[in-house]
Amino acid sequence: MRKSLFAIGLLAISYSVQAQVLCHVDTNANMYVSEGTLVYSGGGVQTRGNGLLDVHGNVMVVGAAGDAFKTITTGGADKTDGGNIILRLNTPTATDDASTYGQLYVDGLSQANITGIVSKEFRTKKHGNGSFYQQVAMPFFGKPLNTLSTELGKTFGTVRRSQNEILKWNNTAAVADFADLTVPTSDGSGYYMLGSNNNNLDTSSSLRTVNGRPYATFATNTTLQNGGNVTFGAGGNAINGYNERYNTYLQDQFENSITPWGNTYGKNIYQFGNPFLTNLDLSRIGYVENAGTTDNNNVSNIWGVRYDPGTVTVGSQGQTYSNGALIQTFTTGGVPVGDIGLIIKPMQTFVLKLRDNTSQSLTFNTLRRFNQTVRAAATNYSVTAAKNGGGKNIDGTVKQLGVIGLDANGNEVARTYYVVSPNAVTGHQTSTTTSVQATSTTGNMIGTFEEALNGGYDPNYTGQYWLYINEANETNFTGKNVKLVNYKTDIVKSYKFEIRENGELIPAGAHQLSAGIGFYYKPSNGTVQQAVQGGVAPSAVSSYDLYYGEPNNVVLGTKDNIATPSRTMVVYNPEITNYIVRFDPNWKKADIEVYDMSGKLVISKKAVDASRDFVIELNGAVKNSYVVKIVSDKGETVNTKILK
Repeated sequence: MRKSLFAIGLLAISYSVQAQVLCHVDTNANMYVSEGTLVYSGGGVQTRGNGLLDVHGNVMVVGAAGDAFKTITTGGADKTDGGNIILRLNTPTATDDASTYGQLYVDGLSQANITGIVSKEFRTKKHGNGSFYQQVAMPFFGKPLNTLSTELGKTFGTVRRSQNEILKWNNTAAVADFADLTVPTSDGSGYYMLGSNNNNLDTSSSLRTVNGRPYATFATNTTLQNGGNVTFGAGGNAINGYNERYNTYLQDQFENSITPWGNTYGKNIYQFGNPFLTNLDLSRIGYVENAGTTDNNNVSNIWGVRYDPGTVTVGSQGQTYSNGALIQTFTTGGVPVGDIGLIIKPMQTFVLKLRDNTSQSLTFNTLRRFNQTVRAAATNYSVTAAKNGGGKNIDGTVKQLGVIGLDANGNEVARTYYVVSPNAVTGHQTSTTTSVQATSTTGNMIGTFEEALNGGYDPNYTGQYWLYINEANETNFTGKNVKLVNYKTDIVKSYKFEIRENGELIPAGAHQLSAGIGFYYKPSNGTVQQAVQGGVAPSAVSSYDLYYGEPNNVVLGTKDNIATPSRTMVVYNPEITNYIVRFDPNWKKADIEVYDMSGKLVISKKAVDASRDFVIELNGAVKNSYVVKIVSDKGETVNTKILK
């Protein structure tokens, strides 16, 4: 990155005018910060009149008490309409996930002395289609939210569930509260939800500009404790202060496979927005670094982070849930697993899940980072760095196989992960203190199922959940198979492999990991092959086997004729606040019987069409458990339970 340092130097458009301002852009002047350039000002910054600070790269303002960040009129008054300090989207026809963008770092200045208006160009992926809520951060201090109506091209209102309102997440109460549109913002790390009714909010098709005063460096750290400090009721059926059932909107993909709506499900969750106009790097927050300069974070009980909400859907009764979120979990030693990246862009949100309610502290100030990738492991900030006495040592390494689903044009449309380590647990997880698993949602196209101890499906859980991140112990599960399934063979046409060890990519084309062995795969209609970094399996049929270590139950290069167990499962659908049967794609018809715990038959349906989901119509007011028996037209049987 090229650097331009402003100490006391004079430029035609930048000069010291007073003790509070070091860099001044006068009227009719244009200061252009090109992409890839870092401009540093060791004091205040000011524009006057129509003076323009045009930021395509990065601007770093580091001052002290008394220094100022201003946009003023030619007469010296505060200029509040924006258009003077512009953070550009460098590819204005693209969304921010496909473009670089200008960033601003401000440190050492008091909030009272930050009166300048920054205009941030904003174009980002929509978080849904039709009726949904766009999840955003609001990195501007003192901004009335009703100003977003003009800036984003829709009129926001105050009617709840209209998808025209603005909501703000309450971490303690685990509920989305109304955001008063007239009250200026003051919570920099707030998590906001902007309603879109029938697509009347569109953040992706055109370039918008959002204006406001940047936040100063936070004076205190953010305490993480008592997230979801409420009683959710059996099955999440308790009512919040807005007369909404918790199970109509609260998701916990981290704990769902262990204790759905029990133990700490839905608790110890904290939703935040990026408070700054720079990226945040969350990659090292889970342990103490041994470097001389660290990010000052040690959230030692972190379970994982959801850092892209995916697609947010709102049902006809106001039920809200998301599909396709990006998720990264952590081992107890701080090794990242899953969607490794954790760069939170300006105006982006993220969600933390902790393993327990032990008080933790999050330091936002030192998470800021201009680079759009996390800090490299080769630096002192490596995830494999030794921990201090309060940290946890890593015993062995974490090996990860990422399976990326590609469409017919080679574009990514889905992904899932299989992870092994000496400390991982094979099969169904029972401990919230060590698991790195995360479940898939109903909208995921590919995923794995819980493995039996000797490999293959565990029939006790195939009807209850499937997995986005699946873990197994590398010692007792070497050479055994995990089942990978593809529910959308008409969309997912091939697989690409991404292999990591302790969070770092292995070299292109490599297969072996540090233990001298690697991952393998086998399609149901093919032979066992080595998975190599960047390699492609050209045919994404409905069922694959994944292995760590050379398979010990098949012969390499031979046909596997083992029958594939059914992939029919019963899952909760928050859109309709009820359970559904999602059928194996190979099924045509099915008979369904549902019994209560006394053995009474409460639902019986014959020859159900298996090409679409079947809704199990249970009375939500009745707290009971049920046994579901599903039999295909070919005699395959799935038995599972619904616990309410």
